[in-house]
Amino acid sequence: MKTDTPASTSPSPSVRIELITEDQAGQRIDNFLMTRLKGAPRTLVYRILRKGEVRVNKGRVKPEYRLQAGDQLRIPPVRLPEPDQPAKLGKGLLEHLESCVLYEDKGLLIVNKPAGLAVHGGSGLSFGLIEAMRQLRPDCPQLELVHRLDRDTSGCLMIAKKRSMLRHLHAALRGDGVDKRYLALVRGRWPTSLRKVHAPLRKNNLRSGERMVEVNVEGKESLTEFSVVRRFEDVATLIEARPITGRTHQIRVHARHAGHAIAGDDKYGDEDFSRLIAGLGSRRLFLHARSLRVQLPDEQWLEVSAEPGEEWDSLLTKLEGYRG
Repeated sequence: MKTDTPASTSPSPSVRIELITEDQAGQRIDNFLMTRLKGAPRTLVYRILRKGEVRVNKGRVKPEYRLQAGDQLRIPPVRLPEPDQPAKLGKGLLEHLESCVLYEDKGLLIVNKPAGLAVHGGSGLSFGLIEAMRQLRPDCPQLELVHRLDRDTSGCLMIAKKRSMLRHLHAALRGDGVDKRYLALVRGRWPTSLRKVHAPLRKNNLRSGERMVEVNVEGKESLTEFSVVRRFEDVATLIEARPITGRTHQIRVHARHAGHAIAGDDKYGDEDFSRLIAGLGSRRLFLHARSLRVQLPDEQWLEVSAEPGEEWDSLLTKLEGYRG
């Protein structure tokens, strides 16, 4: 006798009890739940927290509660749509990113991020560097960005493989445990005497929704140290920038504030200078995170560097012979 095969359904969700480990401690509970309830909208996470359906050690907690090692977390049954599988990235891209790994140990990855690749997906992008690295390291479920680089900036980027490393490096970034150096190609003759730009920065969201940063007395204290690496007559200067504070777009805005915009900067740049550089065959943002010096949990210092590559070399050679 023929019977209809029942349609496949996801198993009914059930209460989950998780014991928080040392490596998971320190995370806000709302962010932790977002990683556990894949596909759940943030509004749902806040609702089950507000209604007390989520319990920590049998008690209610607020979304900003930070988990502690040994906490017993109750996650209620939540029926979610089947999560979409992340888009499988091309073999060529993954192989290229594998070749960009500068350093790796049990807790840390440092990658030479290509220009034009966002650090994460979102805002119309289906993937970024972190999504790609998660495909390359499927055995590292806690892979997280330690800091960020603008999409068009290339260079050294740290990715933590463990929560304990992420916490350590965040503390190092707030203190004196990380030294970051950038290369930038700027317009004109940067004065040797101009060694610091100390100007407060404030984020300003325009009507279009585009995030811009401006020098403003009401902004946050911001300091960048600069030094001249190489001059190209009065046309351009290759400089090294060391951000002492870590504000959004800090180097780009401080360079512009000093009167020497970075080549190829479509937000804070100089159109005439970028047009000149484009005429020499290069349209990218000429800002590159060249080196990192970071103190690891064992108090040893790690130094990693990455040269900016052939496009930079080609442009600098053309500038050497440029006569206007």
